[in-house]
Parts: sequence; C-alpha cells; structure tokens
Amino acid sequence: MKIPSLFKEYIWLIETIRRNGRMTLAEISELWCQQEETVGQELSRTTFNRHRDSILDIFGVIIECDRRDGYRYYIENEEVLRENSIQNWMFSTLSVSNMLEGNAGLQNRILLESIPSGDDKLRQIIDAMRDNRRIRIQYHKYSSSQSKPYTLEPYCLKLYNRRWYMLVKKADAPTATDDTGKKGDLFIFSLDRIESIELLQTKFTVDKNFDAATFFSDCFGIMVDDSKKSERIVLRAYGLEPHYLRDLPMHHSQKEIKRTDSYTDFEFKLRPAQDFIEHLLSLSTRVRVLEPAWLVKEMQQRLRDALNAYNEK
Repeated sequence: MKIPSLFKEYIWLIETIRRNGRMTLAEISELWCQQEETVGQELSRTTFNRHRDSILDIFGVIIECDRRDGYRYYIENEEVLRENSIQNWMFSTLSVSNMLEGNAGLQNRILLESIPSGDDKLRQIIDAMRDNRRIRIQYHKYSSSQSKPYTLEPYCLKLYNRRWYMLVKKADAPTATDDTGKKGDLFIFSLDRIESIELLQTKFTVDKNFDAATFFSDCFGIMVDDSKKSERIVLRAYGLEPHYLRDLPMHHSQKEIKRTDSYTDFEFKLRPAQDFIEHLLSLSTRVRVLEPAWLVKEMQQRLRDALNAYNEK
C-alpha cells in the first residue's frame, strides 16, 4: 500500500515524539531535516501545528506543549496507542506499511498474515452503518444445506481471528439458532458467509444506550452465548506460558494473582463461551483450569473425547 506523504509525516511525528519523549520544536525539526524525504527542509511552526491538528482528528493522539518544561512537546494520551480502537488499528497498519515501503528490498523476507477483507461487503456495511440504513443479505451457515435471506440493522463490525463479523438487529422475527450467537436481541453474522448484500432505503435507529466495547467487554472473542454468564475464572500457566500471557494478555480482565518458580495463576472475569473453551484446549498442557468447577469438568470431558477420537480404529 502506497502511503500519501502527509500520512507519512503524521506517523513520523507521532513515532518520533513517542520514542524520544519530551522534545522542543527545534529538536523535532533537527530530526525532521535528517529524513530522506525532507532532507535539509526545516519543520515550520505552522506546518507542525497543522500536523498536530490533523493527528488529533485522524488518530485521536494529543500532542501537548508543556510551557513550564521549556516548551517541550509530548504525547498526552499515550494510552490511545495501546487501546483496541479503530484509530490505533489504523495508526499501527499505516506505521507498519510505512516501514515496509521504506524497506522494499526486504519484501521477500517479511511475511504477513492474510486477512480476508471482503472489501465490497465491508464497504457496503460501513455505508449502511454510517447512514443507519437496513441491509438485505443472503446468508449461508456452515451447518445448513442452503442459504437464507435476512433483513438486518447493522450495529457494529468486529475483526476477530482473521475474520470480520457483524453485530446486527434483525428487522424480521429473530431466531436464536440461526446465527453464531446472540445477546438479547442482537445477533452475530460472519461476513465470509454472506453470499449477497443489498443496501435498502429503509432507515433504522441505533439504541442510544448501545456501546460496542461494552457489549463485547465480557466476551473472549466474538461469541455471545446467552446461556453463559460472566464469571470468575482462574487458570494456572506453566513453563513459558506466563511470559506469553504477560506480554499478550488473553483478555482485558486478566490479573496475575500468584507467581511461583513452577507456575503462575491468572484470574479472568468473562463469559466462557465456546471460543474461549476452544482457545484453552489449543494451549494443551501449558494451561490448566482451576476454577470454576464446572469448567474443570468440561475441559476434562473435552480432552477425554479428543483422546477417544485418536484411539478409534
């Protein structure tokens, strides 16, 4: 992806101030002049302030000036660069693309993970969300022999495990067994199972109390199984797994509650739906469930079933 020069400058400014800490405009301008694209060109105060405004509008990053510290600039809200937000996702994507573009000679030595985007579907759904318009889709579940039509009100999009999902309210009568899962009267549809999509002229109103982050806050991934309630879960991690969990937490509720030389216990508060259980199974012997008791029994049964499958002739 070819990044426009202005976006390159925005990314450079954010990364420079983030990496170096508090800097005066003169210090920033000195590094600016050393870039290949801007060699010898000074960073004027007008350009800098214009870039600050654009960075705030596009990425939500506040570059503030501390007059009491010699008019040094710093990023006031660094947490937005760590949050699971569209601004952070966009910044990270553009930042990586910028690095790759500047090192084209390494393209055969840098391997990326493919994410099926379904560009046309994604674009149409985003258009529908922006204008609060209903959509009509033809949807084919893996477990069904044929597809079915649905008229939907798209509430939000979520990227999970290399797939795009859509949270919707059905304009027609809801049926809980039709979809990946549901929570209240909202349902999950996977974009890669949509055969066709049509934007309708009919408008809808999003519930004023709806918040996408809150809706998924107690979910591990994308499943919102109504039969599972959010509860305290304790896992014991062995070997190197505690290091992986500290560097890349499994869930935002993760807390380290006990550490020894041979294991570490982590506590979570979430809804243990199917996707969470499958993730635990993928960790094999590196993780063991301690609480709740029903989940311990569920894991034991799943492992017995797996062993029996291997022992079948």
